[in-house]
Amino acid sequence: MIQTAFAAENGQTTQVSHEHTLYSEPVFHVGSLPITNSMINSWGMVFVVIILSLVLRSKIRMVPGFIQNAFEMTIEGFFGIFDSVTGSRQKTMKFFPIVFTFFLFILINNWLGILPGVGSIGNIATEEGHQVFIPFFRGGTADLNTTLALAIIGVTISHIFGVFAIGFWNYLNKFINLKALIEIPKKIRKDFSVVIVNPIKLFVGFIEIIGEAAKVASLSFRLFGNIFAGEVLLASMAALFAFGLPIPFLFLEILVGLIQALIFAMLILIYLTTMTTNEEH
Repeated sequence: MIQTAFAAENGQTTQVSHEHTLYSEPVFHVGSLPITNSMINSWGMVFVVIILSLVLRSKIRMVPGFIQNAFEMTIEGFFGIFDSVTGSRQKTMKFFPIVFTFFLFILINNWLGILPGVGSIGNIATEEGHQVFIPFFRGGTADLNTTLALAIIGVTISHIFGVFAIGFWNYLNKFINLKALIEIPKKIRKDFSVVIVNPIKLFVGFIEIIGEAAKVASLSFRLFGNIFAGEVLLASMAALFAFGLPIPFLFLEILVGLIQALIFAMLILIYLTTMTTNEEH
């Protein structure tokens, strides 16, 4: 979607275009490193979380107040949800810090993208002979680079946990089932079907490798697509009628942001649980 605006410069009115791009736009550079608007938004989110964490830590009391009680109820609720996936409070306690961090990071980034000023405050730059509006802020999760990085980190962490939980040999056989091939000479006398079944197990392991790449693509594009589409929808509604019409869509985006953060976090939890479980189990 392309929006147009008009800017006055030297007594003349010029047309300025703003297009919702799939990529984030550089606001300034630090040396050769471009600092994009989605990066600034993500840094702001990290700053908010750090400040909030420090404040909450300083306010912790043996007899909780209203805010502490609300957070404790929220954490306990997440523990219950995580237990239903992991089947073990021990695993829940191990995975909770990582998964809940994903949830908070994505949730706040989703909601920061609909704040006033995000996408509407920026600078006018000249590109290819015409003036373009570049916003200072853009929702972090509306940038495919951010969601792709989150997906890669989440899937990689699940593999690291898998290696430490079940051992490198058992982990390797999830994908390259050498154990199945080694067992063929031992079991062929008792069960000739292993000649057919065990090579199939090896082939299934290679499919699992493709599945891991699909996880990254699925996680990143699902989150990016929903948040980016929401921002374009809000901009479209505001362009049609700025007063009143976008309000229901704002509430819808708040709900979508919460749901998408929860889905991403739960999928990471499922991957962690799966990778730290032996195939036999």
